[in-house]
Amino acid sequence: MSRIKAPKATLVQQPTPPKQDEDEDDSEVEFVLDGEAEKDATEQELERLVFGDSAGFRAGLGAIVLDEDVEAGAGEDTELGGLDDADLFFTDTGDAGAIQPTTQVDSDDDYTFRSKHPAAWEDSDDERTLVSLAAAPRLRKLRRTEAEDVVNGKDYARRLRQQFELLHPRPAWAQHAIQQPAHKKRRLSGSDDGDEAASNSDTDTDEIPSSAPLSKLLQDADSLVRSSGPSTGKKRKLRPEVIDIQRTKDIAGVQPSATTSLSFHPTLPLLLSSGPSSTLSLHQIASSPPALTPNPLLTSLHIRGSALTTIAFHPTDSRIFLSARRRYFHVWDLQTGRVEKIARVYGQQHEQRSMERFKLSPDGKYMALLGSARKGGGVMNVLSASTLQWVCQVRIESRGGVADFCWWRDGKGLCIAGKGGEITEWNVATQAVVARWQDEGAVGTTTIALGGQHELVKGGIGTDRWVVLGSSAGVVNIYDRRVWLTTPTSTPSSSSTTGTTTTTTTTTDPGQVVPPHPKPTKTLSHLTTPTSHLTFSPDGQLLVIASKWKRDALRLVHLPSCTVFRNWPTSATPLGRITGVAVAGGEIVDGGGGDVGAGVFAVLVVASEGGKMRVWEVR
Repeated sequence: MSRIKAPKATLVQQPTPPKQDEDEDDSEVEFVLDGEAEKDATEQELERLVFGDSAGFRAGLGAIVLDEDVEAGAGEDTELGGLDDADLFFTDTGDAGAIQPTTQVDSDDDYTFRSKHPAAWEDSDDERTLVSLAAAPRLRKLRRTEAEDVVNGKDYARRLRQQFELLHPRPAWAQHAIQQPAHKKRRLSGSDDGDEAASNSDTDTDEIPSSAPLSKLLQDADSLVRSSGPSTGKKRKLRPEVIDIQRTKDIAGVQPSATTSLSFHPTLPLLLSSGPSSTLSLHQIASSPPALTPNPLLTSLHIRGSALTTIAFHPTDSRIFLSARRRYFHVWDLQTGRVEKIARVYGQQHEQRSMERFKLSPDGKYMALLGSARKGGGVMNVLSASTLQWVCQVRIESRGGVADFCWWRDGKGLCIAGKGGEITEWNVATQAVVARWQDEGAVGTTTIALGGQHELVKGGIGTDRWVVLGSSAGVVNIYDRRVWLTTPTSTPSSSSTTGTTTTTTTTTDPGQVVPPHPKPTKTLSHLTTPTSHLTFSPDGQLLVIASKWKRDALRLVHLPSCTVFRNWPTSATPLGRITGVAVAGGEIVDGGGGDVGAGVFAVLVVASEGGKMRVWEVR
């Protein structure tokens, strides 16, 4: 790489003027760099224009107003002299008529869009939080004056909302909506009908509180349930063999895990759902306009570390019972929002090591807990549903223990199924076993269900007409209790075991007409895997049988004909692997409008392993 050499400066010797005085040094010589010779007027003018000079710099300083001049002229009236810097700027929103200086925004109530509903939650730390607006450059635009600096968290949030609305003006539809007068709520009764009542009921869904206490929801329950009015004495009957079923909107959202437990409220259009995710969800099942969310989520409750297995509404009050495979269960009072933990059953801790399976009596008086299995039989503890104190204990003799159990319709006793097919009828009033009988062909009983109603009081085994038993082979046996009560049959006596801390059970009633080996009215073999779900409709005319061990393993059975509907489900019905089933009467889930709920016989909810809950209406 070549290097360029700079030219060297030459020294020019200037002649010295003649000597004027002898004292001056005659040897003085002045050396001047070549190129710095005296400049002419043109070159000096060009240099002054390009680089300036001291005279021009001093002239420029004279044009600047000094501090003392500003103070001297502060009292003079000028057009912008008395305005702050913040007043000299505004945000252009695109609408010339809507331009407002930021200094005019003084109140959150006057400018920002506010909801007519109170906030569901407020952070108390907002009042104690301090934010510096002058420290961060991006926050300086939120200041009202140039000297303003620190504001609290609540004021900071309000100014952020104001700044957002300045950049994004309120749309016309929102402005129109807030100017509309609020609709006056009215309760719907049996005498209210027509479109006006339907529109009023739709507005009530927006007033459901999102906080934990749902007392307002329970107080305004009349707006969610259409009164059926006086009974006409004519019972609606379901047609056999062919069913009129229609799929409706699914329950919004997908659960994080499979929904293993579903429960309808006895009188309100409310559905409980839970599963291994430890979260209990409460949905409203009702007809909704297309613009609103169908079957909305009202609230939810998370119990940390408890994979919920059993959930149930209390039949007569506002409590919800929920349990997991733990030594405790929880009671959630919707009226107050309080969640109470019941940690033990006093005196029965050694036989109640898990409280995962329980059932409440239909009259709301008792709670039956399945105890730990013992050799040669099973144990069940009965608690008072009001005080949650232990009342008595039931012991049955069955190989492998208790498979399943259910309460009589009148709440006066239990029907307990052993894993070997032994069925025990137990009366809570006398605290004694009133009957024992054997399920025909049982190879491993898995589930039991009671449904329907008869008017015969003979026998003392409740007023349920149908007893349905499912087995591990998928075979379902249907028994008609009314046949037992109308056909005299001799039955042998039997006695129950006695414990030190339990109630002694007496021998079987000699007058009981339950045969020890009854013949089933109908045997269904449509399922090929173990039966996991048996669910009746409230009036006992519809029975749902299902198995969770195979996809689409669900059938609907008509009673009293005991026939399976042949037109549903089809090969295109999206059932999946079923994990939960619930059926409610059409009168319960009618949303009050009378349009969708009219003519509905029952509502079927099926939960799948993927977390979806699908809804069908039986008409």
